[in-house]
Amino acid sequence: MQLFSNMKYYLLLIFLLPYISQAQVNPKDVRIARDSFGVPHIFGKTDADLAYGLAWAHAEDDFYDIQSSFLAGKGMLGRSIGRKGAEADYVVALLRCRDIVKEKMETISPEFLKQVKAYIQGMNDYAHAHPKKVRVKNAFPATIEDYLTTVVFSLCMISGLEQALPEIFKGKLPLIPGFEPTGSNAFAIHPNKTTTGEAFLAINSHQPLEGPVGWYEAHLCSDEGTNILGALFPGALTVLAGVNESLGWAHTVNNMDKIDVYQLKINPVNKNQYEFDGQWINLESRKIQLKVKGIPVKVGKNALWSKYGPTIRNEKGTFSLRFTANMDIRGMEQWWRMGKSNSFTSFYEAISMQALPLFNIVYADKFDTIFYISAGKMPLRNKENGYFWNSTLPGNTSATLWHDFHPIADLPQYINPESGYLFNTNHSPFLATSTKDNLNPEKFDKTSDYEMYHNNRSQRFTELITPLDKLDYEVFKKIKYDGQLPHRLRYLYNLDSIELINANDYTDLFDIISDYQQWDRKSDTASKGAAIFALFYQYASSKRTEWTNYNLNTAQIIESFRYVKKHQLQYFGKTGISLGQLQKHIRGDKVLPLWGLPDVLTAMYSRQQPNGTLKGYVGDSYIQLVRFPKNGLPIMETINAYGASSNKNSPHYTDQMEMFVNKQTKIMTLDKEKVLKEAVMVYFPGQPNMNLDQKK
Repeated sequence: MQLFSNMKYYLLLIFLLPYISQAQVNPKDVRIARDSFGVPHIFGKTDADLAYGLAWAHAEDDFYDIQSSFLAGKGMLGRSIGRKGAEADYVVALLRCRDIVKEKMETISPEFLKQVKAYIQGMNDYAHAHPKKVRVKNAFPATIEDYLTTVVFSLCMISGLEQALPEIFKGKLPLIPGFEPTGSNAFAIHPNKTTTGEAFLAINSHQPLEGPVGWYEAHLCSDEGTNILGALFPGALTVLAGVNESLGWAHTVNNMDKIDVYQLKINPVNKNQYEFDGQWINLESRKIQLKVKGIPVKVGKNALWSKYGPTIRNEKGTFSLRFTANMDIRGMEQWWRMGKSNSFTSFYEAISMQALPLFNIVYADKFDTIFYISAGKMPLRNKENGYFWNSTLPGNTSATLWHDFHPIADLPQYINPESGYLFNTNHSPFLATSTKDNLNPEKFDKTSDYEMYHNNRSQRFTELITPLDKLDYEVFKKIKYDGQLPHRLRYLYNLDSIELINANDYTDLFDIISDYQQWDRKSDTASKGAAIFALFYQYASSKRTEWTNYNLNTAQIIESFRYVKKHQLQYFGKTGISLGQLQKHIRGDKVLPLWGLPDVLTAMYSRQQPNGTLKGYVGDSYIQLVRFPKNGLPIMETINAYGASSNKNSPHYTDQMEMFVNKQTKIMTLDKEKVLKEAVMVYFPGQPNMNLDQKK
């Protein structure tokens, strides 16, 4: 059977070879124009030219992080970063990411395979031209199979497995460093609700500010109709969220039940067998050979598989996972087709592929359409059998083994609500607009376990948008950059009880408690209350496994305040410091005061530095604000947290930092003539004697 499967795969490649070979790109057909901020604007005759040029330009700016994804897909990350990398290599094998690529290769369209081939050609050419930058020997050349394996693994790691795997692995987290789950904001305003009659769109993902899932900005423009500007992750061959001449979209992560966990009933006389529909079935087992940096010999580890999927043993039993992220390999193709769309009809056709396992999509266009969908490849589960699908399921019966998926029409979605606005901040899809226009959750599959809650950001957005009949663009920007918590806090812990503490009862903490209680809940850099809250939140979060009652009692509140005072005295020699003194925006030698708190609209999550300051590492990162006039190109402004380059020697390593902390943006355009006229330099990939920091 395996032989037949391999033959089918190679016969398919032979069949597709004429299409794939067309993707061979002549680098001289590709032009890269760098603007004054170093952002690459890539021009070509074909879309394949763009894929090649994007690979080259992105590698010039961040080849290190691109390789993290490629190495994981090739099972070679352990050779670069050691044990953590080897754990990621093991998970790639455990999830059978490469197997699914082989099995599903025929689902990739020939025209998209041309893009993959061109992107890989660009990356291989860059690696060949810069061998000293290659992190692991023999990592290049990469293949189509390597690339698509990387895509499948990356989507697995942001679709819920980052939470499920640690639970089953007893706290061990086998992920690429930097693949932390985060939040995002997305707002779309209909022309009927704006004073200018334009649709507005806010693309505002909260991601790590740098690393394997840090945003990279690029503009892609070909003679085949592509003209799009937006953001992508290292290793992506197209824009993942952005704007073309007709439309744009933003993503946020949705948290409905996309993964099922099954406990297997193991044969008491044979631990390699499990019961299924009354019969003992052999677990499939593979020996995975892992190469770990610093260890001279390969490490062998078994990877198990049941009818449900990847299987793991721990001290509590044997568990299998079933999820949709490793059942489709067309995720990157869907993004590419979304970017190629020129109307709502073609955009909806693209997302109807349902190749992405997750993501809310908030959309606006120049044709007076706004749209929101809680999208994903959702399991079609049996509702009649009485199982609790959001809990551990019995893994001994076909009654819990699903194979099919909900069609897109089944998913929560809105188009042009009467309220004139749609938004998502990782909260409930049934709280996406005004109360009268919101969907009824009773009409949707309860086994999908959709989110039903507000968070602080959605609550605050609702407070801001509800009183407005119409809004102008400046008000729209103020909402995006709002840094205040809502009247009712919606954190894991109930913090409202802090207001009941009498500061006079704690003379040693009087200044800390009173400053907090007088705080206006704004997260600007001058705020003393915000600095207290940042440390309080950090400490309370560290106690999550101990403080299981989420209504904090007086003793826990006082303990947290004592931590705040101790920290301020230890590292700053005084209390009463501001958030800007505590929290910093840091890269290289540049250190700037930084606004933001967890779960405000200008969100920022920080980590403590050796000197006691907090460094922002996840939150507002790439921001794109868009207006869609009826005629002409979209009007866009953007900002990235640091700059266009991760190269420490580039002026674009830190040149957007001041603008970022000052809540300023840069004007961007899709106008090819304007870009080329104002470009600092224009070149083709591999052009000799080019210095990216000097004008041509």
